[in-house]
Amino acid sequence: MQIAPHHLVQIWAIVEAGGMTEAAALVGATQPGLSRTVAYLEKRLKEPLFVRGRRPLEPTPLGRDLAEQGAAVRHAMQRAQNAVEAFTRGERGTVRIGGTPFFMDALISAMIGDFQKRRPNVRITQTYGYTGDLAAKIRAGRLDLAVCPIEVFDAENDLGFEEILPGRNVIACSGAHPLLRAGQFRSTDVLNYSWIEPPPGSPLSADLQTALIGLGADRVRISYSGASLAGILEHLRASNSLAVLPFGVVFAQRRFGEIAELPLTLAHPPRSLGVLQSKTMPPSPAALQLKMHLLGEFSVLKGKMEKDRGPGCGMSA
Repeated sequence: MQIAPHHLVQIWAIVEAGGMTEAAALVGATQPGLSRTVAYLEKRLKEPLFVRGRRPLEPTPLGRDLAEQGAAVRHAMQRAQNAVEAFTRGERGTVRIGGTPFFMDALISAMIGDFQKRRPNVRITQTYGYTGDLAAKIRAGRLDLAVCPIEVFDAENDLGFEEILPGRNVIACSGAHPLLRAGQFRSTDVLNYSWIEPPPGSPLSADLQTALIGLGADRVRISYSGASLAGILEHLRASNSLAVLPFGVVFAQRRFGEIAELPLTLAHPPRSLGVLQSKTMPPSPAALQLKMHLLGEFSVLKGKMEKDRGPGCGMSA
């Protein structure tokens, strides 16, 4: 026969407390209710659960076995309750986040690592993509959040967007690049060097063309293309090539002292980096906590970047 889990918990409480009144307080029941449970089970099992006439109540071998099962049920219920409460606080769950490759590798991955030091029971799955693809995945319920650049955003859209960094590109180079050692140079001097082209589909591809046209180039001399951010940075370190990269990405590399930006001001792209999410499918508590963490981290980063605008604001392109 099957025994209801709550009946097992009640038998555990009686054995644990040693009396009906004390057990009733332990499980939030009444003393008559517990007496009826014992009578009901003994009638069905055709076996006594407690030794008659003993005070405090003494379980029979069968009663003790059932109490042990009740303890296991109670423990499982408590674990379930703890899991629900942790999920509600954003301390458990899975978050699916996507983003553009350069920003995910340069900034977001480290921020996620810091977040998980505080919430180690949150599992995060990270994917790469560009804005159109990421937006489609959010609409389809395949992503909770996306960190990507937006050029023109409709506030009445089904997606919500919160800006974390304004668009600003710089010309990145090796920390030992000849133009940096030269001190003063003309903006057109950058056209004497070859360039690294971003991966296909990256908004930076168009930004590179726009920047070089603004510098007066009639053609772009590409020496390296199709690489990841890690590949581009390694190529910059080992060569005299140049690349157009977001200032935030280059700023994150400064601590290594091997990547710098030339003192040229490029036209800002008409876009901002931000967090994209669905308006119709609210994020889980863990996803909301991750979003708030990212917004806080970028607020600090934005302040640091605004204090250090000198290198990117020298000559105008």
